[in-house]
Amino acid sequence: MAIATAGASIDLAAGGTDSAPVAVRRWLYGLAGLVVAMVAVGGATRLTGSGLSITEWRPVTGAIPPLSDAAWLAEFAKYKASPQYALLNQGMSLAEFQFIYWWEWAHRQLGRLIGLVFFLPFLWFWARGALSRRLALTLLAIGALGGLQGAVGWIMVASGLKPGMTAVAPIKLTLHLLLAGAILAALLWVATGVNGAARSSREQGSIRRTAYLLLALVFVQIALGGLVAGSKAGLAYNSWPLMDGGFAPSLDGLFAVRPWIENFVDNVALVQLNHRLGAYLVVGLAVFHAVQARRAAGAGPGWMTARRAGLLAALVTAQLALGVVTLLLAVPLWAGLAHQIWPWSCSGRRSFTPG
Repeated sequence: MAIATAGASIDLAAGGTDSAPVAVRRWLYGLAGLVVAMVAVGGATRLTGSGLSITEWRPVTGAIPPLSDAAWLAEFAKYKASPQYALLNQGMSLAEFQFIYWWEWAHRQLGRLIGLVFFLPFLWFWARGALSRRLALTLLAIGALGGLQGAVGWIMVASGLKPGMTAVAPIKLTLHLLLAGAILAALLWVATGVNGAARSSREQGSIRRTAYLLLALVFVQIALGGLVAGSKAGLAYNSWPLMDGGFAPSLDGLFAVRPWIENFVDNVALVQLNHRLGAYLVVGLAVFHAVQARRAAGAGPGWMTARRAGLLAALVTAQLALGVVTLLLAVPLWAGLAHQIWPWSCSGRRSFTPG
């Protein structure tokens, strides 16, 4: 997700030390890096079919994995009672179960680590007076989003444990992904605004509006990608640029599900087409943004804005190309994971100078 930020100014408390802004920024960028790692592990968990291997939600005691053969057998017995095992993985060996278990356990464990890395430094900075009231409240709101993300994660897993289900509900998977994007965007927004005020001019205002529109469109595209992942739409229509011999399948095929609104979630043809169209729009707007910034470029910040906007356009174009490769190869693990990680790992790139 290529994030373009406006760089809001967030003042630190006067009681903080001179080094506080640098320390706070490093902490926030470190948290952002952990969120990207979380998305990567979550992607691997999904692509390996591991997300339903742990059938209970134990926020505290669940941090301890099975430590004996008896404990492993007990966990395996719980999984055997799930619909996914009965309908998809009947006859799975204990070793195969342990493989998917460790992916899901690592995903949950990383979530716990992010919580600690957030709240312990927050309390330390707050106790030292290094955070202004506005900044502290903003960070607490981000922390609340993190707590909500954990709850949504379990609701998502619970949806896949219902009778007849072999995977999580696409809508809940998409919400889980979007919340991760919101947390990452918020961390980067605060980090880039901790040490300075945003500049404004007529040209920068126009470029900023395009950047915000691009950011919104990227979030829409992430949502469409979540629906593709949740419905496994990437395993259908593995050709490009055509689908089923044309730009798009027939209207009858795109709206075959009743009621019609469910086609946007459950019809793999429409879900994949929407994701393709979203990619074209993101690349088109990113290129327009780069041209717009270059035309307005002057000395100093204007030139840096143009360079960043050009880099942003190159990154989203590369993401589109990676998506095409992933589709043509029918979503092998390495390609699917790279396609998911690439935009998040590029999320620190800013399309214009915040201040």
